[in-house]
Amino acid sequence: MSTDQILAQVKAKLQQALTHFQDELKKLRTGRAHPGMLDGIMVDAYGVQMPLNQVATVTAPEPQLLQISPFDPNNIGAITSAIRDNQALGLNPMDDGRVVRVPIPPLTEERRRDITKLVGTKVEDCMISMRNARHDALKDADIAKKDKAISEDDYTRLQKQIDEEMAKQKSEVEQIAKAKEQEILTV
Repeated sequence: MSTDQILAQVKAKLQQALTHFQDELKKLRTGRAHPGMLDGIMVDAYGVQMPLNQVATVTAPEPQLLQISPFDPNNIGAITSAIRDNQALGLNPMDDGRVVRVPIPPLTEERRRDITKLVGTKVEDCMISMRNARHDALKDADIAKKDKAISEDDYTRLQKQIDEEMAKQKSEVEQIAKAKEQEILTV
């Protein structure tokens, strides 16, 4: 394996870890409505479990309200019950026959602190994934050096590049986490 291949591989893995981290943060409640809150909801439509975004459009017309407009009005009951049955969200949807409205209750101070701790857990999970990617890349570099596929200088340079990429991604994760914590703690 060449140095370019090893570096490209570690960059891809680090980017994948960052993307997963961002997706996980989108699922956390902040007290403000955003359509991404309902991404994990599965609706029983047409006898099949389907993601909510495939049976309806989700919008946030107000900071404390989500509005769900089903493509087929026959699915309103299924959408309402799917949201109500999701205990992790703790939301109570209401429908008027055409659209489903989901009021987002304000978070208590204690709940905000709990969610902030959850952000810290997700940061640590992301860091573990990134460290594993770094470890794999360094192991590949060791193997390439032992097989004489890369020189000692290339090996040292590659180690430095991997560490620089890791530091760059780590600082980005920390910035995203800090912004999310700020968003959660803002009343």
